[in-house]
Amino acid sequence: MTKIFLLITLLSSALFSVNIPTSHAQKRAFGKSVELNAQVIQLSNAGQSVTSLVSGHLETYFVEPGQRVKVGQKIALIESIMVSKMTADYISLQKQYGALNKNYQATKKLYDNGMTSMQELNNQSIQLNAMSAQINALKSQLHTLGIDTAMLKEATANFILYAHSSGKVSALLQPLHTVVNADAAIITIVKEQAFYIKSFLPLSYASSVKVGQKMSVKYGNRDIITHITQILPQLDATTQRIVVLSSVDEKADDLYINAYVQSTLYFDAKEKYVAVNKSALSFFNNEWVVFVSKAEEHENKKTRSQSDVSGEATHSEHEEHGDGDEHEHGKHEGEDHEEGHADHDEHEKEGHHGEHEEHESPYEARVIEIITQDDKFVAVKGLEVGEEYVSAKSYYVKSMMLKSSLGEHGH
Repeated sequence: MTKIFLLITLLSSALFSVNIPTSHAQKRAFGKSVELNAQVIQLSNAGQSVTSLVSGHLETYFVEPGQRVKVGQKIALIESIMVSKMTADYISLQKQYGALNKNYQATKKLYDNGMTSMQELNNQSIQLNAMSAQINALKSQLHTLGIDTAMLKEATANFILYAHSSGKVSALLQPLHTVVNADAAIITIVKEQAFYIKSFLPLSYASSVKVGQKMSVKYGNRDIITHITQILPQLDATTQRIVVLSSVDEKADDLYINAYVQSTLYFDAKEKYVAVNKSALSFFNNEWVVFVSKAEEHENKKTRSQSDVSGEATHSEHEEHGDGDEHEHGKHEGEDHEEGHADHDEHEKEGHHGEHEEHESPYEARVIEIITQDDKFVAVKGLEVGEEYVSAKSYYVKSMMLKSSLGEHGH
């Protein structure tokens, strides 16, 4: 029991030492909001299919579905006969060009010494230029395939497919060890920041919704802020509602396509209400509450108590003067006894009071009514402008109140 009591005491001390943030209720302007059913989607241009530029045998994938890739990162290895032939031809043409260039240089020396004709020199120059054109054309094709000809020392059949954009791998479209054709889609990459929220809006809001309006989306344990980018001209055939698309403004790597979510559309702010931070709301004893400080209430009680004591003292003084000397002797006679008794009572009261204060929470739960809300604040009934309230860490306050109630029951 001693260990349990010590543990409870330590927990209580830790709870009561936490710095609880507070704010003051203020009036804020709120617009009308409407909650909608929505879905995470991507537009048709958001996903990019990476295709093979050559036909060949798919040997290896260097990535997996769900993996993030950057521009220029390796995607897959394809063994291609066409690539083998192109690289072999390039190396062969390079060697031929070298031989032709030597012959041309030798003929030019002979021509300069008057030992050969201009026609012979021109013929060799034409052959050299034709060979150079073939090499440049093949070099350009190999560069398109991502093959660096400067590093090419021997023929190779290896064709490496690279990512053309950054994003997340959505799917591997071709099985390994299969023959793929040129222009066949090998992999799909979802571009970064390409997520949209598709929300379904009742027709009654047709004249109110506008491009650019803010929309908050509940996804997991957080709210994602989006803004309307498109209002489609046709109603959804199933729901007969307006379809609005809002772009995800913040970086969100964990969104899943086709996930169903809840979105809230906010209209222009017009009405003003007393408001608190959303983080201040707490569900306590089956009601929405905001925790407020007891300081003002205790001060009022103290003032009332002091007034009562002053009134009693005045009344006693009046009675004392009215009775005269006949009570004076009795007063002195019992003075020592009463003082001792009073000191004992006072000490006992202080002991009990201290024991109670040790576990008493400085906050109380104020039941409120939610009027409306936006992405940061909630309009409420039950608080006055300027009232201090707990703006965050309400779970600590709940724990303090629980400890306080346990202390009272124990006493």
